[in-house]
Amino acid sequence: MLKIVFFFLMISTSIYSQVHGCTDPQAENYNTISSENDGSCRYKNLKLKPEYSIQLSDSIKETSGLIAFNNLFWTHNDDHDTTIYGLDSLGKIKKKIVLPEVINHDWEEISQDSTHIYIGDFGNNYAGNRTDLKILKIEKSSFLEENPKIETISFSYSDQIDFSTSKPNKTDFDCEAFIVAKDSIYLFTKQWKSSKTAIYVLPNESGTQIAKLKSTLDTKGLVTGATYLEDQKLIVLCGYTKVGKPFLYLLYDFKNQDFLSGNKRRINLKLPFHQVEGIATKDGLHYFITNESLIRKPILNNPQQIHYFDLSSLLGLYLHK
Repeated sequence: MLKIVFFFLMISTSIYSQVHGCTDPQAENYNTISSENDGSCRYKNLKLKPEYSIQLSDSIKETSGLIAFNNLFWTHNDDHDTTIYGLDSLGKIKKKIVLPEVINHDWEEISQDSTHIYIGDFGNNYAGNRTDLKILKIEKSSFLEENPKIETISFSYSDQIDFSTSKPNKTDFDCEAFIVAKDSIYLFTKQWKSSKTAIYVLPNESGTQIAKLKSTLDTKGLVTGATYLEDQKLIVLCGYTKVGKPFLYLLYDFKNQDFLSGNKRRINLKLPFHQVEGIATKDGLHYFITNESLIRKPILNNPQQIHYFDLSSLLGLYLHK
């Protein structure tokens, strides 16, 4: 009998010790006694300005993705050009590698894991009815040897049943951001009507796959890029609103691949009318973002640029705890 009482006492003590709440000291509703993050943190509105912004070469006017790899930042254009450009931190082109025997229909994002680079040929904003969505999977070692070995992952969305032509910029099945996590690929779509992003998951295997809907996040803007640090449980999305206001959306301290179970923080950027597209980081604290050329004279004159942001004040405590 004493053993049974002791057993239930231990269970109740364990349950009592797990206090659910907001565990982020940066949040308005931080709970000092919380030991289990329940994703409820709320944050003050914040506008962040770049430490510097530098114009990029005209060769990459349509820079649409960005990764940090092999001491360079790699980007690409979103139409026709099959070159991957390696930049230094000041945006100067230091390397060019052409992908052979592939077509750039609408390359909108570049991602990576420890062994491969991935190119997302899944831009679908014009009519919303592409049936040739794909991701190119490129072995890193062969890429650096300038003899890239390329596999193709073709996919379709599990819930897209209507492939009739839509008007430009009206579809929910456009995508410009993705990450690779373990044996899966996660897409962050660009929902034009609702300004939300739907998260889909598909196997990281060549061949034809189905992207299954996992969850939806109200980003209040169009997501165009993603960077992911798996060990730190940190994803940072970039994008812009329908009226051209860029933002970052931070997801961190989540459980496994449930990216919405942790902290969610939206940050506005002081870059008016910039079509930000690519985002990369090496350490989770310092970020580089690129924007496509957006010139509509005499009103707009924003050439392609790379911007550097320091998020140490926002993520330093989390990454160094």
